[in-house]
Amino acid sequence: MPQFAANLSMLYPELPFLDRFGAAADDGFKAVEYLFPYDFSPEEIQAELKAHDLKNVLFNLPPGDWQAGERGLAALPGRQAAFRDALELAIVYAKHLGTKQVHLMAGLQAARGSAQQQAMQRSAMRDCYVNNLRDAAKRLAEEGLLGLIEPINPRDIPGYFLNRQDDAIDILDEVGSDALALQLDLYHCQIVHGDLAKHLERLISRVGHIQIASVPQRHEPDTGEIHYPFLFDLIDRLDYKGWIGCEYRPADPSPGGTSRGLAWMRHLG
Repeated sequence: MPQFAANLSMLYPELPFLDRFGAAADDGFKAVEYLFPYDFSPEEIQAELKAHDLKNVLFNLPPGDWQAGERGLAALPGRQAAFRDALELAIVYAKHLGTKQVHLMAGLQAARGSAQQQAMQRSAMRDCYVNNLRDAAKRLAEEGLLGLIEPINPRDIPGYFLNRQDDAIDILDEVGSDALALQLDLYHCQIVHGDLAKHLERLISRVGHIQIASVPQRHEPDTGEIHYPFLFDLIDRLDYKGWIGCEYRPADPSPGGTSRGLAWMRHLG
């Protein structure tokens, strides 16, 4: 059976962030992930991980100015220095928390200009992305860490630079570093591509981390259009050794709703 990590940015929404670690452990999780840890010191998070015998398997680099609409820096020309600073801060947290993987968010393409201007902007962003990833891969390799890039569907984050799995693989091939891999979120992949079993079979050797949620609601993986029991069996057959992040919004956000909604995971056992 696959090994699942609780995404603490989405699960247990009724609890303060630091209280979610204990709740996840009580529900049987052995690992956690989250979007951004930077509102808390590494020491505060490390204490929760240690107290509840949890592994932290993933978090994102700082995304830039979130309130101003930034959703990552790696592909933004003119923001290279901010990206380097974000990478160094993420490395500090990763080393302190024992985290081996970090997600390098690409960022948004501005929705303005003619089709020709948009194409030129996208070309410049791709060049910036490849160069930043190449530099980041060197730093991550020095620290024994793995950087991940994730295609995100344009419905959830309109304008996000990286949407397609084939584009992600092309970029990884161009960078050419073992310190980078694919973050395969099956929720995003289903919305953009579908054909999840064939994508898993084709991409599994490039995958550092998998995430799940139902489609279209982004709830527990026992509803909606994806038949996850089939995919979990396939993931086992493909001998995937990594974690699967439960990055979904509980259908019942009331107190205890996350735990009640984990019936899908208990049934797998």
